[in-house]
Amino acid sequence: MAELFSLEWMQAFGTQWNAEPELADALAKIHFNSVIGYGFADRNNPTGVLTVEEGWVVAAEPYTGQKLNWDLRADREHWQQWQTKGLNMMGLSMAYMSRKLQFRVGDYTAMIKDPRMAGPFIKSFAVMSRV
Repeated sequence: MAELFSLEWMQAFGTQWNAEPELADALAKIHFNSVIGYGFADRNNPTGVLTVEEGWVVAAEPYTGQKLNWDLRADREHWQQWQTKGLNMMGLSMAYMSRKLQFRVGDYTAMIKDPRMAGPFIKSFAVMSRV
């Protein structure tokens, strides 16, 4: 099993993202373009980055200073828990309010109010379990 957010892990995550219609296709319909960083709360920078164009991951790589639209952080234990069990809307709200999941960049409130984005965001945690 690849190390969480390593190059190998991010590339597998990107492949699984693109294979999931409720994620890639759903985001393509709203012309979603974004650079998303994933990492650990105790570090200054994210570890891995997905570049998404029209809903599809076009690059999965280490963070090297890319300008991020989203920067998601949590401790290793919570990432592993979500990777194993997924995350639903209630769990997402609780994780956000308790700061277990931090949005260092990105507007959580705007995303969660838009079902076209919230549904795929929740689905991304289920996709993580396939990596």
